Amino acid sequence: MTTKTVAELLSQDITLQDVTVKGWVRTFRANRFIALNDGSTINNIQCVVDFENFDEALLKRITTGAAIHIKGELVESQGKGQSVEIQVKELEVLGDSDPETYPIQPKKHTFEFLRENAHLRTRTNTFSAVMRLRSSLSFAIHKYFNENGFYYMHTPIITGSDAEGAGEMFRVSTLDPKNPPLTEDGDVNYKEDFFGKETNLTVSGQLEAETFAMSLGKVYTFGPTFRAENSNTSRHLAEFWMIEPEVAFMDLAGNMDLAEDFLKSVLGYVLENNKEDLEFLDKRLQDAEKTLPQAERSPMNLLDKIKFVVENNFKRVSYTEAIDILRNSKPNKKKKFKYIIEEWGADLQSEHERYLVEKHFKCPVILFDYPANIKAFYMRLNEDGKTVRAMDILFPGIGEMVGGSQREERLEVLKEKMKALDIPEEELWWYLDLRKYGTAVHSGFGLGFERLVMFATGMGNIRDVIPYPRTPQNAEF
Repeated sequence: MTTKTVAELLSQDITLQDVTVKGWVRTFRANRFIALNDGSTINNIQCVVDFENFDEALLKRITTGAAIHIKGELVESQGKGQSVEIQVKELEVLGDSDPETYPIQPKKHTFEFLRENAHLRTRTNTFSAVMRLRSSLSFAIHKYFNENGFYYMHTPIITGSDAEGAGEMFRVSTLDPKNPPLTEDGDVNYKEDFFGKETNLTVSGQLEAETFAMSLGKVYTFGPTFRAENSNTSRHLAEFWMIEPEVAFMDLAGNMDLAEDFLKSVLGYVLENNKEDLEFLDKRLQDAEKTLPQAERSPMNLLDKIKFVVENNFKRVSYTEAIDILRNSKPNKKKKFKYIIEEWGADLQSEHERYLVEKHFKCPVILFDYPANIKAFYMRLNEDGKTVRAMDILFPGIGEMVGGSQREERLEVLKEKMKALDIPEEELWWYLDLRKYGTAVHSGFGLGFERLVMFATGMGNIRDVIPYPRTPQNAEF
């Protein structure tokens, strides 16, 4: 007899059939009712045990967390909350669980506690739903790019360049930390290191992806990236995943079209394919917000926020226009913003981005043509000499979701920008080569995957949307 998943059994219309299922015990009530879950769905299937037919010693081994194998008859449920249940005929305990020490008990646990037990937290409804959604979003991303003619590129994890110019990178070295070789000047001699130069973990695959776009046309990366930023906020990780498409012969307008279509597609996919998980997380969020003051509650519930993105056209607004709107807004004039907007050139904060989306335009917003001095060196300089062809996509509840640009394809302009920022040409000679040989307009964007998962699940802390978070002073598991 083929073993069925809980999801398959709960979707069956045919009852009075013999079935077999394996999973973990969520609860065992009155020595009679087992709530069984195998991870295939957020829902449990009820297995009804006639205790007179089973040895008492066996029943005592059926505790929360135990793995069991059940054979029985799928019948119409007599209780509320489920359409079918299993009348148990045979039961085998595959792996015991110690009820005194098993940390995931059938009660409410704090997220902090569950992070300490991250190896077991997916046995809770919240985290199993989050990780199924993470998986679905990953699939939807690959599906979208595959169906739109993109090639998947694996960019290096170890790199000798800093794509963002941030300088906060993890060093990769095999040198003896207690006695490294030194130069005549007393500096560490990285020429004797494994790669013969100083190397780090990558902060972005963008620059390498550009090289492939200029030969394959349309490519994307989807892999781990690293930032050694000593930040313990709810929005920062030291290790996270990035989605970065790069497209040859595409300008900023095409880049905005691509990003909008991409986001609507992947979020639409989970709306259609993860309904039960989204409904559960939506209810969890609404229940949590009932304890908050009215002013701190979200203006939209989780499902409405996702539909807000999928069903609305994104409003395209220049940075200059956005600054005028913010400067003249009531929160700014009444000094309710934490960061008051006073003049053109200000770096927008999440509170400003959310105001534009949630209060002013009431739809997702794409801001473009940012001041050059607050954006990266590789973004194309506009004819005004002070703005670049950059764009950010703003979402409700979270602010910036996507950052991208038309890349600077003019060799001399790029050299001048690198010189102004003290970026040595010899470090990025290969990147400059793209501007020598067959240069053309090209564009791309970056999307932090965990930020997308946060938006789709309603989770408030980025550490709760990645299996094992890496943060300052924390590399457990």
